[in-house]
Order: sequence, then C-alpha cells, then structure tokens
Amino acid sequence: MAEETEKRKADHIKICLNEKAQARKATAGFEDVQFIHRALPEIDKYKVNLSTTFFGYKFSAPLIVGAMTGGTREATRINATIAEAVEKLQLGMGVGSQRAALEDSKLEKTFAIAREKAPTAFLIANIGGVQLVHGYGLREVEKTLEMIEADAVAIHLNALQEAVQPEGQTNFKGVLAKIGEIAGELDKPVIVKETGSGIAAEDAKRLETAGVKAIDVAGTGGTSFAAVEYYRAKGQENSIQHFLGDVFWDWGIPTVASLAEITQTVQIPVIASGGVRTGKDVAKALALNASLASVSQPALQAAVKGAKDTENMLSLLIEELRNVMFLVGAEKVQDLAKVPVMVTGKTAEWLKTRGFDVEDYSKRGAR
Repeated sequence: MAEETEKRKADHIKICLNEKAQARKATAGFEDVQFIHRALPEIDKYKVNLSTTFFGYKFSAPLIVGAMTGGTREATRINATIAEAVEKLQLGMGVGSQRAALEDSKLEKTFAIAREKAPTAFLIANIGGVQLVHGYGLREVEKTLEMIEADAVAIHLNALQEAVQPEGQTNFKGVLAKIGEIAGELDKPVIVKETGSGIAAEDAKRLETAGVKAIDVAGTGGTSFAAVEYYRAKGQENSIQHFLGDVFWDWGIPTVASLAEITQTVQIPVIASGGVRTGKDVAKALALNASLASVSQPALQAAVKGAKDTENMLSLLIEELRNVMFLVGAEKVQDLAKVPVMVTGKTAEWLKTRGFDVEDYSKRGAR
C-alpha cells in the first residue's frame, strides 16, 4: 500500500510538470476583479508595509507556497528547495499529503527536510479528510505535525479527486464530525483546504462551527486534479476513470467566487488559492478579505530549477503586490480590504445569484 501511495505521488509531480493539467475553460475569476487606480496615491512606494501576522507568526508578505508534494525522492528535493526560499523570504509553506510517510516511516525525511531547510518559517502539515473516516485519528494527525515540527495542520478535502482516481476512496460519510474531533483535541490550529474545487459558504460555516481555525478555498481555475487523474487513468488504460477525469476537468467553484462567499460568511481567516499566478492576483484576493494567498503550480515549476529560481519567482510576486498597493494608495496589507474594487462579469453574476453582496466592494474607502 505504501508503495502504491508513493508511486501515485510521483505520478502527480510528473503530470503537473509535464502535462496540461490546468483548468481548461474555467478561470479562477481574478479577471472579474478590478482595482480603482489612484492618480494621487499620497504614499511612498518604498515605505509600503507588506508584513502581516497569521496565527501569531509574522510574515514578510501575505504569501505561502501551498501544499504540494512529499513521499518520493523527487519530492525531497522540491520541498528542500521551496523551504530554502520561504525561509530566506520569511514566508510559509505547506507540504503535500503525509499519508505516504504514515504508511512508510522511511519516507518521513521527504517531508522533514522542509523544517531542516526552513528552521523558522511557518510550516503547515497535511492529512486527508477522507483518511480520518477510514481509520486515521488524533495520533496520526499529531504524527504529521511532529514530522515537520509544523505550526498548523491542513486537513484536505478532495472529493472530486477521489471520485475520479482509479483507487480513490469515496466514502466521506462522517468527515465533518471527524474534523471537529481533531480540531477540538489538537493544540495546533486546524486549517481545512480544498484541492482545486473550492468551498461553498454553507460548508465553510459548518467547518467554522466545528472548530476549524482557518479555511483555504483552493478553488477552480488552477491545477485540476480531475485532469491529473485523467492522465493517470490514461496511463493505466482505465477507460471509465479516464472518461470521468475528462468530463469533470473544470468542476468546482471558481476561486474568487468561493473566496467572496466565505469571507462574507465566516469570521475565521481565509486563504486564497487556486489559480493565483501574479502579485496582482494576490492583491485582489486580499482586497476580497483573504488573510493570505497561496501559490502552488508556479512554485513547483520554479522549484525543479532550484532555490534561486524559486526565490526569484516569489520575490517577483511580492514586488507586484507592492506595486499594486502603491497604485491604490494602500500603505499596509490591511488597507487592501478597505480600498474600492469592482467585481463584474461571471463572478458578480455568481455572487448575486447566490445572494451575496457585490456593491459594497466598490463603495469602500472613498476619500
């Protein structure tokens, strides 16, 4: 079983790097969010303060590298490279699902390398929600935290991936109760994240009530795990799963719509991920009340080249964010949630149809 899990993780890395596993026609929705340019910003660009605090940890900028990989030799190098970059830049990162290392202790080093290379960075452990239904409990979650000396743990929800995956586990009955048990017993913050299909406001509220301390929307518009499993099933000549991966390639809630729904519904911090590709995307997410933004695919592409490339990619995002803040007159990160933004197009239609406010975004911060 451990070997199967390790092979699956290796397949995921290979496919994400070499195949077109991004959303086809669906977009994250950032194109529907527009800032109001300030010709008189009345601030000094080089005095813009990008720092923010999340769960007591001070980030130099509101950016993390999202949960990505682990459990394979290639993953060791990738995690080490990303960890070096986030340590230097004072950011944070999440590792991929640690199930493989729970099944085979020899694989722990593929995850533990993150803390070795990033002794002070904010690290997020990772375990699957569906595994909690299939026997995992507090002991396994604590093990994931100990493995990388994590500051928080992400419980990931991947119903679409499991439904399409040839060997997927699709019994999610009772997963919310299990998440609530872990959140109530663990002495570290529990984050619940999707894996590319977004989280609706109704589910976000249930998670908040269950005791979850933050939500990562991981919406549609970035990497599609239906697409990833489409390629895996193709290689295994599994025609049914291959067909399902094709049909459900773009399934889910677009990132921006999911983010807006959730931030208008819950009081806990929300992380924006899923198709975040530029510093402008990061700024837009923060303007819609995200606490942090998370990038994965761009970091993976950079990490296979080296730590310097990864650092440069993240630094560029940070400088793009700084530039946006200057152009809208936001001196600190928190000010982005006060500046006016126009939300139009499909995102506005989605939110209005779902009964969420759109107009308030454009009326903020008049001065």
